[in-house]
Amino acid sequence: MVIIIVALLGGCAQTKEWWSSMRKSQSSSDETRILGAPRAEYYLNGLYELTTGDPATQAEIFAAAESGFKLAPRLQTNLRFGLVLATAGHPESNPEQAQTILRELLKQESLLTPAEISLATIYLKSAEEQSVLNAEARRLRASSSRAAQAESASTNRQLASAEAENQRLRQELDDAEAKLEAISSIERSIRAQDP
Repeated sequence: MVIIIVALLGGCAQTKEWWSSMRKSQSSSDETRILGAPRAEYYLNGLYELTTGDPATQAEIFAAAESGFKLAPRLQTNLRFGLVLATAGHPESNPEQAQTILRELLKQESLLTPAEISLATIYLKSAEEQSVLNAEARRLRASSSRAAQAESASTNRQLASAEAENQRLRQELDDAEAKLEAISSIERSIRAQDP
């Protein structure tokens, strides 16, 4: 009987711990909800439309985010614009500007919901990596351009050298033809004098 009572009390203690942890997680999610803050779906739906939309849709989403950022700057409008700038695949993508905006927002972490913090952190990391890739692409393009210019200069030098050689050979040919014509003229005059 004592064993049953101990088992029940142990089970009750575990149930009580489980119940209190559930209430804590529920209350902590309620406490982190900031009044007036949009849900994560608000941001995600816009980003989905931005990445899958046609150019007109992309321009419309960018214009709406930019006007919110410029005309009504708040944490949420700034976050939306930062996320739009950090999203690759549309003409207005700007990872460098996105990093600036998202870093500033993350300095005010206490005013953001956990979902907004997660989105800002994920997109900041993505923008940083995109910037590194863009810098590497620019470096490779510049290197390729320098190599192409060096190759073009080398080809131009070779062409100039070949042209100079052709000119020299033409001159030698002209000189040889002139000498040959002189010799032929001398031979004709000798034959004309020899009856």
